[in-house]
Amino acid sequence: MGKRFKRIEKGADSLKKEIEEHFLKVDIDLKENNLDRGKYHIKEIDKSLLKALEIKISILGIEDNSVQVYRERLRKLREKLGL
Repeated sequence: MGKRFKRIEKGADSLKKEIEEHFLKVDIDLKENNLDRGKYHIKEIDKSLLKALEIKISILGIEDNSVQVYRERLRKLREKLGL
């Protein structure tokens, strides 16, 4: 089971990196006034990436509040966009 947990840990780290990249893209889209593309990235973070990260963290059984932190950042972005 050691290899499986290491793969899941790497997967969780990879998801965190991908989520951060999408947040960067949202910031760029907002600066360029490209709201539709920004909404796409927000939806991508919310619908698939956060759920996958949440599952991996629950499998690992570790204390990690990153999902809550990302959800809070999404909430603030949505408020900023008026969604």
